[in-house]
Amino acid sequence: MVKLYRPATGEPDAYPQLAPAMTRPIRWDVIGQQYDQMIRYATAIRSGTASTEAILRRFTKANAIHPTYQAMIELGRAQKTLFVARYLRDRDLQREINEGLNVVESWNGGNQVIFFGKGGDLASNRRDEQELSVLCLQVLQSALVYVNTLMVQDVLADDEWAQRMTPADHRGLTPLFWTHVAPYGEVRLNMQRRLSLRADQRQ
Repeated sequence: MVKLYRPATGEPDAYPQLAPAMTRPIRWDVIGQQYDQMIRYATAIRSGTASTEAILRRFTKANAIHPTYQAMIELGRAQKTLFVARYLRDRDLQREINEGLNVVESWNGGNQVIFFGKGGDLASNRRDEQELSVLCLQVLQSALVYVNTLMVQDVLADDEWAQRMTPADHRGLTPLFWTHVAPYGEVRLNMQRRLSLRADQRQ
């Protein structure tokens, strides 16, 4: 369940319809105290003078939570609350996100088919091997989309098919399909021939 943070203190009954999802108020004082430091770190990441990994290591180095990191977490809670509030009232945003999620889920399903070795998992904890696996997956993804695009173009080059396409059909066109992919190869069965299992049949 998504938790929403109250924008101010002293307003426990301000949003009665959202009461089950509401929790404590945002600690704006924490954000205000660390505002300059947050801008400094954000600028360093954006300009490339410091990596995100290096800054996170600095935040998690001490046993206690770094005050700037704590302020960033608090700011993230405020941003999440704003986004969820907008999502609840904006039907167009809901449709846009739902369509995007459908595309992502479809793409993930395709990745499981073409990246089938070891169940599609990165089995190694070595960075170079993980990078190689991801690069190979990207090559497979590009090849699949390229071949599918050529196949769709070939079909639509036929006037009979092109005339049957409606605007809704054109909007639904996508190269993200993989039912024709046989990751383990193609097995052809000859039902008119028996296997030679006995020694006398093999001679």
